[in-house]
Amino acid sequence: MKILVPDVPFDLDFPALLPDGGASFAPGGTNTVVAYAMNEPVPEEHTDAEMLVTWSSPPKILADAARRLPRLRWVQTLSAGPDVALRAGFGPDVVISSGQSLHDDTVTEHTLALVLATVRRIDVSIAAQREHHWAKEIAFAQADPVTGREYTLDGARVTIWGFGSIALRLAPLLTALGARVTGVASRAGERSGYPVVGPDGLDALLAETDLLISLLPAIPATRHILDARLLGLLPPSARFVNVGRGATVDEGALADALRSGRLAGAALDVMETEPLPEDSPLWDVPNLILTPHVAGGRPRRAAEFLAAQLTSWREDPESIRNKVPR
Repeated sequence: MKILVPDVPFDLDFPALLPDGGASFAPGGTNTVVAYAMNEPVPEEHTDAEMLVTWSSPPKILADAARRLPRLRWVQTLSAGPDVALRAGFGPDVVISSGQSLHDDTVTEHTLALVLATVRRIDVSIAAQREHHWAKEIAFAQADPVTGREYTLDGARVTIWGFGSIALRLAPLLTALGARVTGVASRAGERSGYPVVGPDGLDALLAETDLLISLLPAIPATRHILDARLLGLLPPSARFVNVGRGATVDEGALADALRSGRLAGAALDVMETEPLPEDSPLWDVPNLILTPHVAGGRPRRAAEFLAAQLTSWREDPESIRNKVPR
């Protein structure tokens, strides 16, 4: 089995972690690992690969691989979201699995940073710092009884839309700061002690939400799912944080809500078009914090994950983790 692995600046020496100590990858073994330049087309001599590991490859490179690798059986992406791989055009018989769990800790940290930055108005303080302005008006606003619930997570009603593994890391941290967390997922119920509503309960929940966090993936069903109607259900004092995928948000509707004051603030780590074009109106929208899709950073413990995935594949391809429905 030939496995193509991207030339990344982190450890992907997974053969050494296999139960056989990598013996099957030794000279004369039954498997071969080949490094490829993730920003360049796969070389012709390696188009016989059966497994492709991807990380941050441009969509056109994956589309090229989908056309030119006829023996491919499995695509393992190290990204939490498999959307780029799903759009690449791999045949229906090619298994695609995601890197869900590899980014849980870093995405959780970045989400919490964005949440606190928008709730505590850190963007306003930074802007004032650049102007050498002592922004005492922030303190006055916090002291106003009308805004008593707006500058703190203590008692805040937080909704996490997309209640998966990242949400399960994030929710206890928000709870520790006094927030009341409710999840939204495809099915209602309870997960790790947190109430979760289904799609039919979303409208009522948004009307009582102080902070909405989106962890939604980019699939056809979620494109622009947060639109003007749903944004209009949030209280004017509410805030929104997106660390899922930019395509899930109608950015024009979000910008209008922020400019008009129908929404108090937002923070985005993901946008529909990335890099964000220089002429994008989002750069100048008030009360909006932008970070350049850096929540995940590098996948953590990727070599261990790949070793476990390959072991599962050997035993039963159906047993691998994070297999994406197609």
